[in-house]
Amino acid sequence: MGMALTVPRYTVADLDFLPDDGNRYEVLAGTLLVTPSASLAHQGVAARLSALFASHLLARRLSLFSPGVVTMPPMTQLQPDLLVVPPRFAISVSWEEISENWLAIEILSRSSRVYDREFKRDAYLALGVREVWLVDVRDRSIEVCTQPGAGRLVRDAVTWSMPDGNVSVQVELAELFDGIV
Repeated sequence: MGMALTVPRYTVADLDFLPDDGNRYEVLAGTLLVTPSASLAHQGVAARLSALFASHLLARRLSLFSPGVVTMPPMTQLQPDLLVVPPRFAISVSWEEISENWLAIEILSRSSRVYDREFKRDAYLALGVREVWLVDVRDRSIEVCTQPGAGRLVRDAVTWSMPDGNVSVQVELAELFDGIV
């Protein structure tokens, strides 16, 4: 006779008790997601995207976080590699107070590819993030997602525009991935 498997459930509060060991700890609907620290290629692409977005957003007082936090306590807290939020959310507010997220960017890695594509993408959208980018360094592409289960694969250039159209950021993929192995 088999025994039932008990899977532990985690909360956002439990994240405070996990080790500071270089891994990224997130919780999605009570399930703990653990990924190792990012590779050099992952960090390089994140830095390039941060610099590109910062040059357009900071002058207009938009907030760019790397990494960011999208949370819905008590059972979900995710950390996109980059997060763009509206200007009304000052840096001094807590993550829980940010009620609108415009863009979450995940840079796929070998250890996070399945979570990011199969679970986190749709979770971000369900949590109200307007647009999600899945940046695939190996494939040198970006999947742009605005609705669950679907995305548009881009291999040349992609433009993100602020909801009111006041700011646009163009990302040339050849430049983004240049020299990244």
